[in-house]
Amino acid sequence: MIRRPALLRDERVLAVLIQVLVAAVAITAVAVGARNVLSDLAANNLAPDLDFLGNTAGFGISEGIRYAEGSDTYGRALQVGLVNTLRIAIAGIVLATPIGVGVALARLSGNPLLVRLAGGYIELMRNTPLLVQLIFWYQGVFLGLPALKDAITVGGGALSVAADAATVTPPILALSQRGAAVPRLLPTGGAGVWLLAVAAGAVAAWVLYRWREAVQRRTGQPARGIIFGLALWAGVALVAWFVVGGAYTVALPAIGRFGYEAGLVLSPEFSALLVGLVVYSAAFIAEVVRGGIQAVSLGQREAARAVGLRQSQVMRLVILPQALRVIVPPLTNQYLNLAKNSSLAIFIGFPDLFQVGLTIGNNTGQFVIITAMMMSVYLAISLATSLLMNLYNRKIRLVER
Repeated sequence: MIRRPALLRDERVLAVLIQVLVAAVAITAVAVGARNVLSDLAANNLAPDLDFLGNTAGFGISEGIRYAEGSDTYGRALQVGLVNTLRIAIAGIVLATPIGVGVALARLSGNPLLVRLAGGYIELMRNTPLLVQLIFWYQGVFLGLPALKDAITVGGGALSVAADAATVTPPILALSQRGAAVPRLLPTGGAGVWLLAVAAGAVAAWVLYRWREAVQRRTGQPARGIIFGLALWAGVALVAWFVVGGAYTVALPAIGRFGYEAGLVLSPEFSALLVGLVVYSAAFIAEVVRGGIQAVSLGQREAARAVGLRQSQVMRLVILPQALRVIVPPLTNQYLNLAKNSSLAIFIGFPDLFQVGLTIGNNTGQFVIITAMMMSVYLAISLATSLLMNLYNRKIRLVER
């Protein structure tokens, strides 16, 4: 007969007791902290609720979605800040990713000049503080551009500043102390119909891709599902464009007497923040991509070349699919860092969520509530980004038998 150990010597019982003890300490600490916070709020006549969000804000926000100073509420101001943060985060991820991949490929190219240039860029960006870089781009570059009347133009002639004159040769890009102006798409009456057609074409392309992939698995013959799918999608979009008579028109940059009058205008603050985040994050992304590519064994390259694949095919069909399994997890961290680093916008005056929230806290004294709300929003952005990247990582992961 096997004797059971004493109760306090049973490892399973001890494990449960330790977990209960740790949970009790954590709950007690949170309860004490919450009680102290509530007591301090009550002592300062600050109710821990969200009613203040309905009060009139009374301060201006330099850019973003529609916001009326003097009539809109604190809640609307937070919405403006959130949209500005999302604009920076999404645009930064979209731009930093291809730049980082390009720099990584340049460093692996074998060309001595490209290797040194890429290596120097990576070392410079990674070893200087992001805040210093943002101030450099804002104070040293964008605020150092010419005045509006002497704006630098690309792809066109000089811009007129006369009140009744129009641009003779509209440029593609205009740069001045007022920021950057680029072409802007303006929807026409058929834009909604065209977008529906594009969405339907995307669904049809995905169905065609899946069918061609099934054919390849059944027959072993190359299916080229991606090529056929993209061709179908592009064909549907092109036909729908002509059917609706054009869904968008392009407004090129133009300057009036007091500012940009046409095009998509990017303020100096937005431009400096975007450029700073992109060039900084791209350096880290480049190292992540380089490490993932070099993690693929040399034998894989040699085997691919032995069957007659070209260098571009080796990279696209053999190396990158295997490297992605190594690249995606640390790449997710870089995306999260980019989104969180956007809060440094306060140092260059861009009205993101953090700056707007800090202004609301100064006006209302509700720093605890505002800070908790900002933390929750940044947490939600990070969790959403991680979820999307984890879903993609699960799709490409190696499934062993």
